[in-house]
Amino acid sequence: FKVNAFSKARALGLWQFIASTGYKFGLKRNTYIDERLDPLKSTAAAIAYLKELHQIFGDWATVLAAYNSGESRVLRVIRNQNINYLDNFWDLYERLPRETARFVPRFLATLHLVNNPKKNGLDKIQTDAHLEFETVNMSIPAHLKTIAKAIGLSKNVLRGLNPEFRFQILPGDNYPLRVPPGKGVELIAKLDEIPASIPPSRRFVYHKIKPGETLSTISRRYRVSMHRIAMANNIRKHHYIIAGKTLKIPQKSIILSRSKKDDAPTYKNIFTHIVKPGDSLWIIAKRYGTTTKKIQELNNLSNSNLYIRQVLKIVESKKRPAQSGLKSYNVKRGDSPFKIAKRYNMSLENFLNINGLTPRSKIYPKQKLYIK
Repeated sequence: FKVNAFSKARALGLWQFIASTGYKFGLKRNTYIDERLDPLKSTAAAIAYLKELHQIFGDWATVLAAYNSGESRVLRVIRNQNINYLDNFWDLYERLPRETARFVPRFLATLHLVNNPKKNGLDKIQTDAHLEFETVNMSIPAHLKTIAKAIGLSKNVLRGLNPEFRFQILPGDNYPLRVPPGKGVELIAKLDEIPASIPPSRRFVYHKIKPGETLSTISRRYRVSMHRIAMANNIRKHHYIIAGKTLKIPQKSIILSRSKKDDAPTYKNIFTHIVKPGDSLWIIAKRYGTTTKKIQELNNLSNSNLYIRQVLKIVESKKRPAQSGLKSYNVKRGDSPFKIAKRYNMSLENFLNINGLTPRSKIYPKQKLYIK
């Protein structure tokens, strides 16, 4: 699959969303990012869109046709039919655009091949491994190349995990950056060493040539060399420009040195916590004897939303209760807080308090808990 596939109709990404449909289903697009390029986010959006289309048409083949050409086009074909009950894909086949009429049978044929790999000689194909990553909320607009270098990775590894960045620069604003497992802690430790960057506002600005203007006067106006303007517009003779024509004027990207945050609080004894299923800010704060406000402040969190495998910085509270006499316990399949507490002669309330859990908390195999 081509994650960055781009069609003539300006549909982009694995699921070929046009910008307006992407917006409708929650895919952001701005100077820094285009989430149509993110396989995970665009797949979630595509599922939501397909479900909505199925509620409209009730037939999956017609849904595929509507996904390809737009629901309005298919609805128009249905309305223009003389017989109202002929409204599944094969009834509409001959009246749909040729591209759509071909797309649906090809999709169904591909689906048949994938669902019967052995019968069709596809059983020996190696599938890609499941995408594993951690997330770190980044509050600075740093370049992927700089981040990769800081944590000893190839830029292509980070780009593969974060394909939505248009200029390979993070938007800041606590954007969750995906990193390989184990690299989140290392990245947090080196955040202060990473400089901030901003993308070029545009690669080009456009200038309509006025009578009497020359390449030299335009060059001085935009502070761009005549040679660069000539190269961008395939002009061989610098003096040969025509009034009324439009020139592309190349722009430069800007790299800024990151300034230190004078007002940012400093802490000692900072360690990290990787968010697990069932975690919340309240549970994590109670587990480490700190407050939700302090965790949000330390990680630049504007709300209480967390992501699975997100790496959080935690500061140890001076008032954290002593944990002497506690032993660690790795959760096994079939365990529950009640069973573990009973096994070690603890009250359920005591067990929950020690581990920062609530009666509704879920626990998972290999999760580390504490017992007396």
